[in-house]
Amino acid sequence: MTETRTTAAHGGAIGMHGIKKWFGSFQAVNDVTLDIRPNEFFTLLGPSGCGKTTLLRMIAGFELPTEGQVLLDGTDISRLLPNQRPVNTVFQNYALFPHLTVAENIGFGLKMLGKPKAEIDGVVADMLKLVHLEGRGDNPVTQLSGGQQQRVALARALAPRPKVLLLDEPLSALDLKLRKSMQMELKRLQLETGITFVFVTHDQEEALTMSDRIAVMSTGTVRQVGSPWEIYDRPAERFVADFIGETNFLEADVVSVADGKARVRLSSGAEISATFPASLTPAGKVTIVVRPEHAQAGAPSPAALLRGIVHEIVYLGTDTHLHVRLDDGKSFMVRQQNARSGHCGFSKGDPIGIGFSDDVAQILRD
Repeated sequence: MTETRTTAAHGGAIGMHGIKKWFGSFQAVNDVTLDIRPNEFFTLLGPSGCGKTTLLRMIAGFELPTEGQVLLDGTDISRLLPNQRPVNTVFQNYALFPHLTVAENIGFGLKMLGKPKAEIDGVVADMLKLVHLEGRGDNPVTQLSGGQQQRVALARALAPRPKVLLLDEPLSALDLKLRKSMQMELKRLQLETGITFVFVTHDQEEALTMSDRIAVMSTGTVRQVGSPWEIYDRPAERFVADFIGETNFLEADVVSVADGKARVRLSSGAEISATFPASLTPAGKVTIVVRPEHAQAGAPSPAALLRGIVHEIVYLGTDTHLHVRLDDGKSFMVRQQNARSGHCGFSKGDPIGIGFSDDVAQILRD
C-alpha cells in the first residue's frame, strides 16, 4: 500500500540479526533475524510470552541481546544506553507526570536535552496540533480522558523527532470504541511524521488494521513476516492461521501436484485444488485451511464439497456464524453477511452443504 506523506520522511531502518536472549535458563528470544524498513509501521504480534516485548526492549536498549546485533541505519547500537539511541518508547501505562501540564509533559524530553525555550514552545505547539489537542496545553494531564492522555504520551515521544518510535501495547487500557479510534490516530501520526513505528500487540485486529507488515511470533521465534493480507489470506503454517482470526482446518490426502497447485481429496470424497507455500512439497496427508467467510452454505446436494448438520447459529449483527458438524464428526464454521431480514436461512439441526472455490483453500506447514 503506497501512501503520500505530508512531511519529509526520516524514519530509521532497524536490523535485528541472529538475536538471542536468555534470562537465566529461559530463552526468551531464539535466533531472530528481522529487517524493518525506514518509515514503516511494523508490528510484532503474538501471544503472551512469545518474546515480542523482549525484542522491543532490545531495540530501546532496556535489554541487551545475549547474542546477535541490533542495527539502526546500518550502525550497531546493541550496546548503547537507551539515551544514546534516537529511539523513544510509549508504554502501556503512558507514564505521564501528573504534576505537570500537558505542554510541560510534551516538552519534558526537549527540556532534558537542553533545548532553548523558544524551540521547545514551537515544537510543543506543533505536537498539540498533530495530536488534535490544540488549546489544552495549560491543562493538567489529570483532567484529560484516557484517550487524551494517550495522545499526550505520543506527542511527548514524538517531540524530539526520533528515528524510531516503539509502542508497547499502548492501547490495551482503552475501551473498545476508543481503542478503534486510536488505531486510526496512530496510523495517521505515523504517516504524517514519517517516523518508523514498531508496535507490539497480542490483538490481531489491531495488527491487521494499522500495519504495513507484521511479524507473527511464538515461543521466541518469528513464524511469518508479511503484509496484513499475506498473514491473513496466505498463512505459511498452522500456528499463524490459527492465531490470526478464525479459521477451519480440514484433513486431506494429496492426489497430485502440478504447476504450483495440489489436487487433494477431502474426507467427504470430494476433490479440490489447493495452493501451498513455495517452501513446501505436499505429499500424503496434509492440512487444508479455509477461512469461514470464504465458504458458502447451501442445500446438502451431491455437488457440495462438505455436508453436515447445523449445530449452532450465532448472530453477530453484521454477520452470522453457522457452526456445522460435518459427516465425519469434525467442526466447520461458515460466516455469512446478514441481510435486512436478519435470518440466515437455516435453523439448528438442518442438514447443510458447504462449498468454496479452489483459490481459497491452502495447504499449511504443521
